[in-house]
Amino acid sequence: MAKKGGFRGGGLGGGMNMNMIKQAQKMQDDLLKMQAEMEDKTYSANSGGGAVTAVVTGKRELSELTILPDAVDPEDVEMLQDLIVAAVNEALRKAENSMSDSMARLTGGLGLGF
Repeated sequence: MAKKGGFRGGGLGGGMNMNMIKQAQKMQDDLLKMQAEMEDKTYSANSGGGAVTAVVTGKRELSELTILPDAVDPEDVEMLQDLIVAAVNEALRKAENSMSDSMARLTGGLGLGF
Protein backbone atom coordinates (compact mmCIF):
# COMPACT_ATOMS: atom_id res chain seq x y z
CA MET A 1 0.00 0.00 0.00
CA ALA A 2 1.33 3.44 -0.93
CA LYS A 3 2.17 5.92 1.77
CA LYS A 4 -0.15 8.83 2.27
CA GLY A 5 0.98 11.91 0.34
CA GLY A 6 2.31 9.96 -2.62
CA PHE A 7 5.52 10.67 -4.50
CA ARG A 8 7.26 13.92 -3.57
CA GLY A 9 9.58 16.07 -5.57
CA GLY A 10 8.48 14.91 -8.97
CA GLY A 11 11.98 13.64 -9.70
CA LEU A 12 13.43 17.14 -9.68
CA GLY A 13 15.03 16.92 -6.27
CA GLY A 14 13.22 19.95 -4.92
CA GLY A 15 14.56 23.50 -4.82
CA MET A 16 18.12 22.66 -5.82
CA ASN A 17 17.08 21.61 -9.31
CA MET A 18 14.76 24.58 -9.64
CA ASN A 19 17.82 26.74 -9.08
CA MET A 20 19.60 24.86 -11.86
CA ILE A 21 16.62 25.44 -14.16
CA LYS A 22 16.68 29.16 -13.37
CA GLN A 23 20.43 29.27 -14.08
CA ALA A 24 19.90 27.49 -17.40
CA GLN A 25 17.14 29.94 -18.34
CA LYS A 26 19.39 32.89 -17.45
CA MET A 27 22.20 31.38 -19.52
CA GLN A 28 19.80 30.97 -22.44
CA ASP A 29 18.66 34.59 -22.11
CA ASP A 30 22.29 35.76 -21.92
CA LEU A 31 23.13 33.64 -24.96
CA LEU A 32 20.33 35.18 -27.03
CA LYS A 33 21.38 38.68 -25.99
CA MET A 34 25.03 37.97 -26.81
CA GLN A 35 24.05 36.45 -30.15
CA ALA A 36 22.11 39.59 -31.10
CA GLU A 37 25.04 41.80 -30.08
CA MET A 38 27.49 39.69 -32.07
CA GLU A 39 25.33 39.84 -35.19
CA ASP A 40 25.46 43.65 -35.06
CA LYS A 41 29.26 43.76 -34.97
CA THR A 42 31.53 43.98 -37.99
CA TYR A 43 34.98 42.51 -38.50
CA SER A 44 37.50 43.65 -41.06
CA ALA A 45 40.73 42.30 -42.46
CA ASN A 46 42.99 43.20 -45.32
CA SER A 47 45.51 41.52 -47.57
CA GLY A 48 48.21 42.63 -49.94
CA GLY A 49 49.37 45.33 -47.55
CA GLY A 50 45.92 46.91 -47.50
CA ALA A 51 45.24 46.52 -51.22
CA VAL A 52 42.07 44.57 -50.44
CA THR A 53 39.90 45.08 -47.35
CA ALA A 54 36.92 42.89 -46.47
CA VAL A 55 34.29 43.63 -43.84
CA VAL A 56 31.97 40.89 -42.60
CA THR A 57 29.12 40.95 -40.12
CA GLY A 58 28.54 38.73 -37.12
CA LYS A 59 26.01 36.96 -39.34
CA ARG A 60 28.99 35.83 -41.45
CA GLU A 61 27.97 37.95 -44.43
CA LEU A 62 30.35 40.03 -46.52
CA SER A 63 29.12 43.60 -46.11
CA GLU A 64 31.92 45.59 -47.73
CA LEU A 65 34.84 44.97 -50.06
CA THR A 66 37.38 47.66 -50.88
CA ILE A 67 39.98 47.21 -53.61
CA LEU A 68 42.64 49.84 -54.17
CA PRO A 69 43.13 50.72 -57.86
CA ASP A 70 46.79 49.65 -57.67
CA ALA A 71 45.65 46.09 -56.89
CA VAL A 72 43.83 45.81 -60.21
CA ASP A 73 46.19 44.40 -62.82
CA PRO A 74 44.36 43.03 -65.89
CA GLU A 75 47.38 40.86 -66.55
CA ASP A 76 47.19 39.21 -63.10
CA VAL A 77 43.55 38.67 -62.20
CA GLU A 78 44.45 35.55 -60.20
CA MET A 79 46.48 37.61 -57.73
CA LEU A 80 43.51 39.91 -57.11
CA GLN A 81 41.24 36.90 -56.61
CA ASP A 82 43.69 35.45 -54.07
CA LEU A 83 43.86 38.76 -52.20
CA ILE A 84 40.06 38.93 -52.02
CA VAL A 85 39.74 35.36 -50.77
CA ALA A 86 42.48 35.93 -48.17
CA ALA A 87 40.89 39.14 -46.84
CA VAL A 88 37.39 37.65 -46.66
CA ASN A 89 38.59 34.48 -44.95
CA GLU A 90 40.61 36.41 -42.38
CA ALA A 91 37.63 38.66 -41.57
CA LEU A 92 35.43 35.58 -41.16
CA ARG A 93 38.06 34.01 -38.86
CA LYS A 94 38.08 37.16 -36.74
CA ALA A 95 34.29 37.03 -36.44
CA GLU A 96 34.32 33.34 -35.53
CA ASN A 97 37.09 33.79 -32.93
CA SER A 98 35.25 36.70 -31.36
CA MET A 99 32.05 34.67 -31.13
CA SER A 100 33.88 31.67 -29.68
CA ASP A 101 35.59 33.85 -27.07
CA SER A 102 32.27 35.42 -26.08
CA MET A 103 30.64 32.00 -25.85
CA ALA A 104 33.46 30.69 -23.65
CA ARG A 105 33.04 33.65 -21.30
CA LEU A 106 29.28 33.08 -21.17
CA THR A 107 29.42 29.35 -20.49
CA GLY A 108 32.31 29.66 -18.05
CA GLY A 109 34.23 26.79 -19.62
CA LEU A 110 31.44 24.23 -19.35
CA GLY A 111 32.64 22.63 -22.57
CA LEU A 112 29.27 22.73 -24.28
CA GLY A 113 30.83 22.49 -27.73
CA PHE A 114 29.97 25.94 -29.08
